[in-house]
Amino acid sequence: MRMNILVADDDPAIRALLRLILTKEGYAVLEAGDGRQAAAILEQEQVHLAIVDVMMPAMDGLELCQEIRAHYDLPVIMLTAKGELDDKASGFLAGTDDYMVKPFEPKELLFRMQALLRRYRLVSSDEIRLGRITIDRRSYEVKRGSETVALPLREFELLAQLASNPGRIYTREQLIELVWGADYTGDSRTVDVHIKRLREKFADSGQDFAITTIRGLGYKLEVKD
Repeated sequence: MRMNILVADDDPAIRALLRLILTKEGYAVLEAGDGRQAAAILEQEQVHLAIVDVMMPAMDGLELCQEIRAHYDLPVIMLTAKGELDDKASGFLAGTDDYMVKPFEPKELLFRMQALLRRYRLVSSDEIRLGRITIDRRSYEVKRGSETVALPLREFELLAQLASNPGRIYTREQLIELVWGADYTGDSRTVDVHIKRLREKFADSGQDFAITTIRGLGYKLEVKD
C-alpha cells in the first residue's frame, strides 16, 4: 500500500525538497501551505503521517497538531527553525510524536518517519504488541509470552494509553484526563505511583519496552527494536 504523507509548510522550497525526498522513497505527498489547507486535506484524504511546520499562517503547526490529535490517529513530525527546549516542549505538549530542527538531514527524517510508521502499525488494532508483551484492549488482558500479567484497571488503561502512541510524551495532566477522566479531583502525582507499579511489574521486560521519564514534561513509552 502506498502511504500518503501530508507536508504542511508555508515555505515552497521546503515543500519542494520534501516532495523530492519522499516521492523518491515511494511515498505519495499531499501538500499544504498553511494549517487550514492541511486540515481540509485531512478531511478529504487518508493520511498516514504528517510533517508539520510550526510557523504557518491561518493555523500554525501547534494548532494543527492539536487538531490532528483530537480527530485522527496518525504520527506527526514537527519541523521548526527553533531548537530551544521551551519550543520543543510546546511541540510535544501539542501532541507531536517527534521534532526536527531546520536545516535537517533528509536521511534522518526518513529514519524517523519509518520508526513512527512502524510503531503506529503496532497499535493499528485492538491488540498492541511490544516485543513479547501483548496488550488486548478488548479483554483487558496483558500477556508476556503465554503468561498473563494481572493488572488493576487503571494500570492497564495507563499502560495501554502510553503503548497506543509509542514515543509520544504525555504530561501527568494529559494522562489524568485520558485515564482517570476530566472530573478526577485527586493529585496528579497518582500518575507517578501507577508508573512506578508498572515499572516494577515489567522490570524483566526491558528488552520489550521502557517507560521513560521526560524531565519537566511527563512520560513516554519506548519500544525496543
